[in-house]
Amino acid sequence: MRRRTGILVLTLALMAAACGDNPVAGPSPSPQRGSFPVTVEAVGGPVTMENRPERIVSLSPTATEMLFAIGAGDQVVAVDDQSTFPPEAPITDLSGFEPNVEAIAGYEPDLVVIANDISDLVGSLEGLDIPVLLQPAAEDLEGTYEQLGQLGELTGRQAGAAEVVGEMRRRVEELLEGVPEWLQAPTYYYELDPTFFTVTSDTFVGQIFAVVGLQSIADEAEGAGSGYPQLSSEFIVAANPDFIFLADTKCCGESAETVAARPGWDRIEAVQEGNVVALDDDVASRWGPRVVDLLEVVVEAVSGAGA
Repeated sequence: MRRRTGILVLTLALMAAACGDNPVAGPSPSPQRGSFPVTVEAVGGPVTMENRPERIVSLSPTATEMLFAIGAGDQVVAVDDQSTFPPEAPITDLSGFEPNVEAIAGYEPDLVVIANDISDLVGSLEGLDIPVLLQPAAEDLEGTYEQLGQLGELTGRQAGAAEVVGEMRRRVEELLEGVPEWLQAPTYYYELDPTFFTVTSDTFVGQIFAVVGLQSIADEAEGAGSGYPQLSSEFIVAANPDFIFLADTKCCGESAETVAARPGWDRIEAVQEGNVVALDDDVASRWGPRVVDLLEVVVEAVSGAGA
């Protein structure tokens, strides 16, 4: 359990670092849909595929979800040990946090997709003539759409990517129609693990909550500049958030009941009003197509609470 919690916090810390300085670049125009060679201008520089990749390795759970969503799942031969969705993904013991270049190369990939360039992984793989697409955490929904477009270009699945993006946009627009008009922005505490790591409004997750009109209690906390500060129980109780969202239900067994049992937490507005919301840890920590599912849960929670 503690290893899962540590991985989640490390993932989100790396997401914060990635979002700080690297804008997500979109795909370059392709003369014909599905034609090769094709080049996309990605965060780590241009990536060119001479032919459609048939042996893709994904070391990013988000990229894994994207690849299967756009119809490129049958081109994926291996995914990292944190890629738990979809169930048919060929999960292995490969790690995106401690990458083993020899183990990755052993799958004879013609494309590797990663979220973090740990230990100069890009340079090491490119030294073996293996193309690498670096897709760090998106800053917002538009960044997610752009990354889907990149993957569509490089895998010859442009139509699938366009379909996924279109459906995401449609669902987001539909969901936001049901958001109350707040007289004052409600506040929330988003729990990453039981040691009170959380997110600010400047993170990808924070942006999802921002479009619903919510504000993180962590925005003014010590360490807020990182995007993922660690709060104290006393700080959270004093901040008295209107909503509490738990992204540590699977890893750590947290629930509305365990939260209410914490010393002093029964005084928090969110606890008293029944506005403690359990989330799926994996959905809440990724920026792929299922982020709309996260938005749906948030909208349902705030709509039920009313303006």
